[in-house]
Amino acid sequence: MPGSRPAALATALLLALGGAALVRAQPAPPPAFGPAGFDPAQLPETRGVVARFTLTPGGEVDGFLLQDGTQVHVPPHLSAQLVFAMHPGEAVTVRGLRALGVPLVSAVSVARDAGGPPVVDMGGPRGALRPLDVQGRVQMPLRGPRGEVNGAVLEDGTQLRLPPPEAERFADLLRPGQAIAARGPGLATPLGTVVEVDAIGPGPDRLAEVGRPPLPPRDGRSPRPPRG
Repeated sequence: MPGSRPAALATALLLALGGAALVRAQPAPPPAFGPAGFDPAQLPETRGVVARFTLTPGGEVDGFLLQDGTQVHVPPHLSAQLVFAMHPGEAVTVRGLRALGVPLVSAVSVARDAGGPPVVDMGGPRGALRPLDVQGRVQMPLRGPRGEVNGAVLEDGTQLRLPPPEAERFADLLRPGQAIAARGPGLATPLGTVVEVDAIGPGPDRLAEVGRPPLPPRDGRSPRPPRG
């Protein structure tokens, strides 16, 4: 029939468009966020304005209070990221598990409503340690609270950490401008890379092993001196 061809074309076009819409409507696989690989967007949402950070007895940030009195808890390994990502007075969206009967949220992700990358709990940092080999030039030595040298910062920002007695033994390698290579378990974080040095030297083919202090006994008592 004369009108059948346009009708058939229109039907085919509608089916094609409908099929494309169905393809586009298929849900994408959830992003691999969180320590268990789940999407934090599946968790309950809490919104509010940051009133102040909460602190551990050691002075580490372990979360914050919202202006409505809700307490948001984050794992200690996220404290540095949290402080850099947001400030009191800013509106945030929190995804996490809410406690029963009290205004408390255990956060898996925290994001500023004004934008920027969210702070997401990917699990404890110790799980991300991996063997690293680094080399470069020393920018400056690092010191402990008593002034003792316990590492160095390289010109690319990588931080090397050694026990103070070993840092003293390798003091010539930790001087500014000195070429250096190191090997050991390391951790890459949004704030930089740090290596717990197992071996160090002026080049990757000239490494010397770094000694470690003995671990204390499990009962916490000082080891007895050997009998003479």
